Amino acid sequence: MPDRFAYLDYAASAPLSEAAREAQLAYERASYAGANPNSLHTMGRQAARALDAARTDLARCLGGRYRPQEIVFTSGGTESNNLALLGLAEGMRVRDRKRTKVVLSAIEHDSILDVAPVLRSRGFEVEFARPNRLGIVEAQTIAELVDRETALVSLMSANNETGVIQPVDEVARVAHDAGALMHSDAVQAFGRIPLNLGNVDAVSIAAHKIGGPVGIGALACRQRVRIRPQSFGGGQEGGRRAGTQDVCGALAFAAAARDCCDHLDERRRATTELAQVLRDGILGEGGVALPTISYEELPADARLAGIVSVLVPGVDSETLVLECDQAGFEVSAASACSSGSLEASHVLLAMGVPRDQALCSLRISFDHTVSAAALRSFAHTLTDIAARRHR
Repeated sequence: MPDRFAYLDYAASAPLSEAAREAQLAYERASYAGANPNSLHTMGRQAARALDAARTDLARCLGGRYRPQEIVFTSGGTESNNLALLGLAEGMRVRDRKRTKVVLSAIEHDSILDVAPVLRSRGFEVEFARPNRLGIVEAQTIAELVDRETALVSLMSANNETGVIQPVDEVARVAHDAGALMHSDAVQAFGRIPLNLGNVDAVSIAAHKIGGPVGIGALACRQRVRIRPQSFGGGQEGGRRAGTQDVCGALAFAAAARDCCDHLDERRRATTELAQVLRDGILGEGGVALPTISYEELPADARLAGIVSVLVPGVDSETLVLECDQAGFEVSAASACSSGSLEASHVLLAMGVPRDQALCSLRISFDHTVSAAALRSFAHTLTDIAARRHR
């Protein structure tokens, strides 16, 4: 067993940042620590002000002209996505009973795709838009599915397996032309790239992808949009999401977001350089892997810098992950949320990758804090694993 581990699974969850840690410690020392922000007494009002400050910070970092009061705190990206799909679709149908269709991309996270059966059980038709071979869901593909009966379109801002950035603004215009709402899962993209969300009605984000704590997320939702709550028992979050808010988590989330957004450009450049080091080691001459996307055809600004998705022919994903772990490198097989399954990645299959190759996928994800030496060492290790398995 190695003495040290190199963590290369940031797309699953990033290590807690120093900014988030300091925010948590500051909360614990505050006079209002533990107070309910919905209480009317002094400590409750202090907690509420701290919560509102966190909303303000997140709205600023998110951009897209979102206002602090439009930030709805949740338990994470999954709840945000569930609330967006069910709440927005049902809210639209209340306004217009003909709005009974939801259009999703075929490369969404499971917290989107697994809502499809629930939507159908509630009387909605669900259509899926497939990506092209580069992993991009084109606006024209969405346009062919959207009509005057569409309630909602949902397209992620950047894919969690390939890192490919999606044309969310173009798709939002298509949705609005048909009178539908537009939602985007920006869990992977937030804090990593500039977001163009001016035409997007609701956006999901999560803290633990950017160095914040696990268990806190948000759904930014325009106040003009009707959303039916999916949890009940209180009037918190403007009546959109019941339950006492996690003030400590919200403050740490906001601190992590500020830290990322204030240094976004420089960190993205540094991560891009590190990604090239990794690709040179595993995809270059003598490399053992194949890219799942065409890096020659997709420029750097068309993908998240810190996600490198590859195939290692002849070695299944589970074996790769376990052998890398034994060697001291923490990586994922495609999406971490589905890594317990032996099924091939739905994202790669939708892109046209053959199933036998998709079963050999590996996702390496990192940020600017990972060293080039660690990535070179990982490349050597992966080469050794593949050579040994092939023998």
